[in-house]
Amino acid sequence: MGGFLAKPTPAEISKCARHLGFALESGEADAYCRMAQAALYSCRLIDELDPVPSPARYSRPVGGRPPRSENPYNAWHWRSEIRGASSGPLAGVRVGIKDIICVAGLPMLISREEQGYVPEIDATVVSRLLDDGAVILGKTTASDGAGIWDIEDNSPFVTVRNPRKPTHAPGGSSSGSAAALVAGDVELALGTDQGGSIRIPASWSGVVGLRPSYGLVPYTGVMGSDMTMVSLGPMARDVGTVALALNSLAGPDPLDPRQRGIDSAPADYTSALGRGAGGLRIGVLREGFGHLPWEHLGLPGSEPAVDQAVRSAIRALNEAGAVVDEVSVPEHLEAVHVFHAMYNEGNAEMIHANGVGCGFLGYYNTGLMEAYGKSWREDRDRLSPARKSVLITAHYLREHYHGRPYAIAQNLRGKIRSGYERVLDHFDVLALPTVPFRATPVPREVLPPDRSVAYAMQMIGNTCQMAITGQPAISVPCGMVDGLPVGLQFIGSYLDDLAVIRAADAFEGIGDWREM
Repeated sequence: MGGFLAKPTPAEISKCARHLGFALESGEADAYCRMAQAALYSCRLIDELDPVPSPARYSRPVGGRPPRSENPYNAWHWRSEIRGASSGPLAGVRVGIKDIICVAGLPMLISREEQGYVPEIDATVVSRLLDDGAVILGKTTASDGAGIWDIEDNSPFVTVRNPRKPTHAPGGSSSGSAAALVAGDVELALGTDQGGSIRIPASWSGVVGLRPSYGLVPYTGVMGSDMTMVSLGPMARDVGTVALALNSLAGPDPLDPRQRGIDSAPADYTSALGRGAGGLRIGVLREGFGHLPWEHLGLPGSEPAVDQAVRSAIRALNEAGAVVDEVSVPEHLEAVHVFHAMYNEGNAEMIHANGVGCGFLGYYNTGLMEAYGKSWREDRDRLSPARKSVLITAHYLREHYHGRPYAIAQNLRGKIRSGYERVLDHFDVLALPTVPFRATPVPREVLPPDRSVAYAMQMIGNTCQMAITGQPAISVPCGMVDGLPVGLQFIGSYLDDLAVIRAADAFEGIGDWREM
């Protein structure tokens, strides 16, 4: 940390002042330099005191990047077998961990820096999985923006392919987790979901993916985006494994500031299994189907084949005893604009705060902060078009509107959630397509920035709303059209994750998606 602890010079202080728009008069640089040096003196004294809250408790080999012959869909960034406790509810379950989640000793890619960063800690969720007997097989690829980079070599930035149809995308950004599940490498994988990054790859790849209620699963030890919008959750080939995993993952963590109201042991989520569809109340969300009014945002409407597959699945639930009725939540459409107003400034602030954030009570992963901050600042041209777009747009908004759009979007969150909850007072879950269209082909060429970002963001029309409301949502496969999966999404009331698991399990019990 020599650069962090070095004394600043008057010339460096003057450079900082110019960047901030301050015109220092003669001699002022020396004065401000003395004040900065006093602050650095304290920083030097505390540098050796940084605590490690969750040291790795299970031995692990360093491992390495698998060769293409063992990684045909580019699902894995790094492989290393870590065995947890000898017994437990997840004993022997093979798990893939999304790359942005810290696993001590295993490299994490930071920006597009190939050597990555090697964490010293396990994320809270990693410790919980290992304590319950899981076997971690490595870090799955997390797409950066569209994830369209090198496609011929074994670079860590090679494009992840959909095992269902390798010419097509698996969905992002938890793309490697979905591909590893479909390929049969693991039974369970972890993803993170802001605008849909668990549910989109679950839908496009034909697996189950749960975005839990905001804060239910701790985020400590994970590289962050806007901390008010993102959740971490399980992905698997069946609903039962998702429920079992949530039992291990959920619950209070005093180091995580996102857990307001999560102050007791969670439910037994496996209790939602095997209850069937009888008496389940399902509201079919009208605004989730058909022609959706977002063309100017680059968000397509539904494919008729997707709408048909989802409605067929809902009819099957109705025939199995569920009570089904169509409902309207106009806020579902409004929430897309709230998400877009919040997304750029919120994520840009997290980038500037070095991937961890600031101003919260909880654990600050100093190693991750230093690696992240150094990486993107030292070679900004290597950032993906998606991250450049976030930084450029957010800077414009801050300079011209001083945070007003982001603040208004935050102020509207209660209104948006109330729109869903008003209907959920009369239903257990809402049902709609996860993604309104099936997986798209991977582009064969490098796209210009606007098309690259559009390719990465086009599928969020029915998923980004939960970033605003914090409600649980699950995607379960409900059919195949021309060899590509279709996902059925259930949305529940905040902290009623049992309801969405029950609905997904009820459909799984009558559906034929296992044969995909």
